[in-house]
Amino acid sequence: MTSPLIDLQVHSGIATLYFNRPDKRNAMSDDMRSEFIMALEHVASDKAIRALVLTGNGKGFCAGGDVTGMERRMQAPTGEIAFNGWHRQQRVHHTQSLLHTMPKPTIAAVNGAASGLGADTALACDFIIASDTASFTWSYIHRGIIPDGGGMYFLPRRVGLSKAKELIFSGRKVEAEEAVKLGIADRQASAETLVAEAQAWATELSRGSATALALGKTILNQTFEMSAQQVFAQGSQAQGICYTSTEHRDSVMAFLSKTAAKKADKRAQGTSNE
Repeated sequence: MTSPLIDLQVHSGIATLYFNRPDKRNAMSDDMRSEFIMALEHVASDKAIRALVLTGNGKGFCAGGDVTGMERRMQAPTGEIAFNGWHRQQRVHHTQSLLHTMPKPTIAAVNGAASGLGADTALACDFIIASDTASFTWSYIHRGIIPDGGGMYFLPRRVGLSKAKELIFSGRKVEAEEAVKLGIADRQASAETLVAEAQAWATELSRGSATALALGKTILNQTFEMSAQQVFAQGSQAQGICYTSTEHRDSVMAFLSKTAAKKADKRAQGTSNE
């Protein structure tokens, strides 16, 4: 599934989605966001796809929101600016929610600068692997705005509240090595092997039951906001679903069959020894 601004490739059950505006460092335009939404919905619904790797073509991961779009918003009639902004925010949040709630593992392979919305988009993934040339900047403050792509939710959960405030208030750049130390990124790789390592990691993470992965992720995403009893309750319901899944049945039956075969071999060996 390839479109002008999004390049989605699928191989051996792993989808790799490339932002494809390299001349603009993959800044997120309205058209690009529309194509991104379509691609995410496709990945989420395709049962043959078991995991998603998100990266960028060219030197940048995503330079954030397209400044051209910001200019158009300012040129709108005064009475329309607020509603236009609200409508845009709905689409931004819908996009980030699709990525965050994707019912399969997601990895951001950050190949260059991830700025503003680009940094938030990386955080919306389950895991982040950064190349040696990657950097992260919550640069909203330089435009007189606040993080609107989930950064105020995701960043404190990775680095703690005070460090998140420092990074958001200053808008300073965080290079790859510091990003790993702070917990912004989980792993670091060379630029040459970044995508291959992300794909291999995605393969490793997606080997288990797709049902268990989807349900487990859904609960884990909410655990900071829920009590232990709420987690137990949701876990009980999810486990009930897992009990009925094909993956669970096949796994249990394979284990029982293997155990029965071992017992039969032992009995046969005992008989022959007699």
